[in-house]
Amino acid sequence: MNVIVHLKVVGVLMISLALLHALFPRRFNWKAELQTLSLLNRQLFLVHTFFIAWAVLLSGLLTLICAEQLVSKNILAQMVLILLTMFWGARWIAQQFYFSPKLWRGHRLNTVIHVVFTLLWTYFVTVYLWALLKAR
Repeated sequence: MNVIVHLKVVGVLMISLALLHALFPRRFNWKAELQTLSLLNRQLFLVHTFFIAWAVLLSGLLTLICAEQLVSKNILAQMVLILLTMFWGARWIAQQFYFSPKLWRGHRLNTVIHVVFTLLWTYFVTVYLWALLKAR
């Protein structure tokens, strides 16, 4: 498989991830959990979650639709790849060092989710770096 195919796969995965955010409120019991927050913090949390999902969706669409252009020698395309690599690299770091192991150790489903997302962020970073190297 070539880098274009992998970029398109990443795009589809990112779009899927963005859509998955629609399930978060029920899965994480946000109705009850967020009631303890002030109105400002509750609304800020929900707005930020929406815009994170929106940014992931738009990044996924960009990656899917413009995969060929992203590997061009164009400076804008290379900057997009650099920024996406940095974004998902930072997300990988958060997965490893911010979330407490208490959240997943000893919990089979949470452990599987932790591993799957570690692999997903690793894949995103690897593909974006590969595309960047190909573009140079």
